[in-house]
Amino acid sequence: MTLGPLMIDLKGTSLDADERRWLESPLICGVILFTRNFESRAQLAELVADIHAVRQPPLLVAVDHEGGRVQRFRDGFSPLPPLRMLGHLYDEDSGAALRAATHFGWLMAAELRSVGIDVSFTPVVERDLGLSAVIGDRALHPDAHVVARLALRFASGARRAGMAVTAKHFPTHAGARSDSHTEFAVDRRGLAELEDDLYPYRRLVDAGLQAVMMAHVSFPAVDPAPASLSRWWITEQLRGALGFSGAVISDDLSMVGAAVAGPVPERVRRALDAGCDMVLLCNAPGEVPAVLEALTGYLNPSGQLRLARLHGRGGDSWQGLHESAEWAGASATLAALSARPELTLRG
Repeated sequence: MTLGPLMIDLKGTSLDADERRWLESPLICGVILFTRNFESRAQLAELVADIHAVRQPPLLVAVDHEGGRVQRFRDGFSPLPPLRMLGHLYDEDSGAALRAATHFGWLMAAELRSVGIDVSFTPVVERDLGLSAVIGDRALHPDAHVVARLALRFASGARRAGMAVTAKHFPTHAGARSDSHTEFAVDRRGLAELEDDLYPYRRLVDAGLQAVMMAHVSFPAVDPAPASLSRWWITEQLRGALGFSGAVISDDLSMVGAAVAGPVPERVRRALDAGCDMVLLCNAPGEVPAVLEALTGYLNPSGQLRLARLHGRGGDSWQGLHESAEWAGASATLAALSARPELTLRG
């Protein structure tokens, strides 16, 4: 059985009968986990193993584990600072920041791989323009070249731990004040004005980036549709102009920013028709049956191959990881970064 295009979430800390039945559908590619799905490291490892055991090849298990306010698992996991702290350090000592970014990516990925999680949807590569509150300290730096340098090091650390990274949110959420979770988000800049925002993606794509998450942001000077539903952004720009060959992932299609496309099943079809390989549907379990019905017969062999490449590779046991000198060094680096005071980045 191959991987389908739909990734869903779960209500609790174990699979219920409906969820298990949905996961058996060839239209599902995996599960995204949230804090509500976590009680302990042992419970999490058991849940991930249970999800993987539903089908062959195994379903993907994903999480948003960026650091700072977006870290889904905390008790027993290393606390990760906001990505912005890497930017603060870069302004003082670029070499130390680049080393810390590598440690950050490795530690995040290594701990998740030790409990079987395949992929974390990170890093955020928006520039910190001071406009988008929902991005805020999730952004690395205002300077696109600094963002790219830090993100490349973060990605290299994660890959060494056996995890692909997902750069988000393409082309950017940095210029939209509205939060696309709860409002329709608009950025009125033209394509030429977005060149700096696209620069980190160019660098990451050239380095072999394996996944990109699309933004529910509309750029009416370019295309009135949200980027996540826009064939122009996905096919012409991301795949064509930037040469991206990895997996394209929508942000959560239950968000208000995607509601312009109508009911959820229509949003899903719009995103897939625009070129997404995977669509996320979170916090809307009642919509899953209708979406599966709407996707009956859907097939995208190229997308299936791109998604299969997101499966995690290797990974130490939790005990082995925490006994390693590399974990001790990375943990100490991140602890020191977390202890630094918040500053305002130089634009």
